[in-house]
Amino acid sequence: MRELIAGAFRQAADAADAMAKDATVIGAVEQAGQLLVAAFRSGGRVYSCGNGGSMSDAMHFAEELSGRFRENRAPLPALAISDPAHLSCVANDFGYDEVFSRFLLAHARPGDILLAISTSGKSPNILKAAAAAKAQGAQVIALTGRKETLLEKLSDVTISTHMTGSPWSDRIQELHIKVIHTLIELCERELFIVTPTNI
Repeated sequence: MRELIAGAFRQAADAADAMAKDATVIGAVEQAGQLLVAAFRSGGRVYSCGNGGSMSDAMHFAEELSGRFRENRAPLPALAISDPAHLSCVANDFGYDEVFSRFLLAHARPGDILLAISTSGKSPNILKAAAAAKAQGAQVIALTGRKETLLEKLSDVTISTHMTGSPWSDRIQELHIKVIHTLIELCERELFIVTPTNI
């Protein structure tokens, strides 16, 4: 059992190390951070969506922008598309593929951003969400676990954590949360004067 545990930690560390050395990934995260900062500065809103664990990541991303990450500062307008009433209503009336896209058609505007999270990069409802965001004049940041996906074709910036070397979504999501935390940190550092603390 201990070897299994140690092996899991080694795999995660190796994947994170590979990501840190990938100039394409670093550049994509930087570009995504710049888009987010520009959107917030211009009064735009940021939406996020995903399925299963990726929905949890989408919620984590939004709450640390509207709430708090490392420091107390003004809240940033970010919202995960995760309201159970909306999701169940749209799924019942239109089908699950429409649960995110209809929300974005109702709320997204030019100057807004969608963070679309899909480990496969091909989830139908995420693809429709990206298309709806673009139709509303919003920009799309894709967070995937594969290269050259259908989602990438609908996105302004794609961050792919393909370097896990694993077919399992948990390895991909471990890198996704690092990317999410990095994006939030970039926003805090660019938009607010942040003094590191021990909090």
